Amino acid sequence: MTAATASAFLDRLREIVGEDGLLYDPAELLVYECDGYVVEKKTPDVVVFPTTTEQVVKIVQTCNEHDVPFVPRGAGTSLAGGCLPIGGGVMIALTRMNKILEVNLRDRYAVVEPGVVNVHLTRHLAGTGFHYAPDPSSQGACTIGGNVATNSGGPHTLKYGVTVNHVLGIEFVQPDGTLTEIGGIVDEPGAYDLTGLFVGSEGTFGVCTKVIVRLTRDPVAYRTMLGVFETVADATHAISDIIGAGIIPAALEMMDQGIITALEDAFHFGFPLDAGAVLLIEVDGLEVSVDREAREIIELCNGRNAREVRTADTPEKRQLLWKCRKQAFGAIGRLSPSYCTQDGVVPRTKLPEILAAITESGNRHGIRVVNVFHAGDGNIHPILLFDERDQDQIRRVMLASDEILSKCIELGGSVTGEHGIGVEKINFMSQLFTEDDLAVMDDVRKAFNPDGRCSPQKMLPTAGACGMEHHAPIEKSHPTRRAAM
Repeated sequence: MTAATASAFLDRLREIVGEDGLLYDPAELLVYECDGYVVEKKTPDVVVFPTTTEQVVKIVQTCNEHDVPFVPRGAGTSLAGGCLPIGGGVMIALTRMNKILEVNLRDRYAVVEPGVVNVHLTRHLAGTGFHYAPDPSSQGACTIGGNVATNSGGPHTLKYGVTVNHVLGIEFVQPDGTLTEIGGIVDEPGAYDLTGLFVGSEGTFGVCTKVIVRLTRDPVAYRTMLGVFETVADATHAISDIIGAGIIPAALEMMDQGIITALEDAFHFGFPLDAGAVLLIEVDGLEVSVDREAREIIELCNGRNAREVRTADTPEKRQLLWKCRKQAFGAIGRLSPSYCTQDGVVPRTKLPEILAAITESGNRHGIRVVNVFHAGDGNIHPILLFDERDQDQIRRVMLASDEILSKCIELGGSVTGEHGIGVEKINFMSQLFTEDDLAVMDDVRKAFNPDGRCSPQKMLPTAGACGMEHHAPIEKSHPTRRAAM
């Protein structure tokens, strides 16, 4: 793009969203150079903040007229570089499209704009007897549009499922500028499940502008417990015992000693600093059933050498336990200047093996690793601590990350439990899928996004193009990157 056409392009965007809806000063753009995955960075040329669907349509049409790539972004809490603007171009930040448009309790759905913060919908529904079940650990910041992009999970995924299980319909702007609606307010629309296809597509099918979400009735009762264990192994075996006994908790979260220490230093919750691990366990349902399940869980934990199992006997104590879990990532800032959170999943019975492999890999590469994760569904989140100002530490972090994710595949799992592929894990796709699998996925993407102008170089490797790097190199590029389209 020449200086003249670039100026004309900016003028057109300014006409659409106004001067206060644009960022193009290099200093201001630095805020948007990465998401929660800080290892690779690339600033967009322009960040634009639409407030209506009509503005999104015009922005996309303008990008097409000037052959400029574009990428949607929510709150930027993604942990895999899903909204990294490879090659620059326009970032469409949807945080100003943050209205709850409709709540229908009789038919159990709500209609929201993509920039609605997850917890804001929860608070809006408080007292109605219903809630929106997906609750990522970052729910105080992440947006529902971003949750749709990555098919987010969360602590209550074990019982209630991930985002795709709670999205009934989507309005989105196709990469050619066409406004499209898929799904609707009923559970079974009677056609291809395009809504299910869109959820988790990481912005490669278009820009989400409206979401219809399912509302879930609040449980009658909860029992929330904190099991304290001497070792990680005892805690992971207790997890398998609970699930093996036929109990499906609403949530089953694990924090190791590194996280316990960080939380205590930051918030003084009263965790035992010498414990090897703690399990946060919650069951919900009818009063009579939660009491029985809680008793069984305590017995099973004691059978795995639990030092103690505390029960939150008031709503305030329950909220405090959940506050501990949800603030775990915030506490990590006390441990190191930077951290890289990996997101893999293994069969639950393989948790002891993957945790041992994580420890070995961290030791081998001289990287400290702490763990807080959704243990009930085998979704691990090893957090690798480092200083991004040290290139050698970055190299060792990425080597350890690759080993951990490869081990997940070896154990029968996957490289993403809830945070997507982004740019970080493209090189693992050929390990997970056959060439035919990847070709079919590419065909599907091309059906929506034939020019590849929307969210370029995300999710899928280029078949047979090993060795090709990003078109425009991004900073601190992954040492094992092989190919990206």
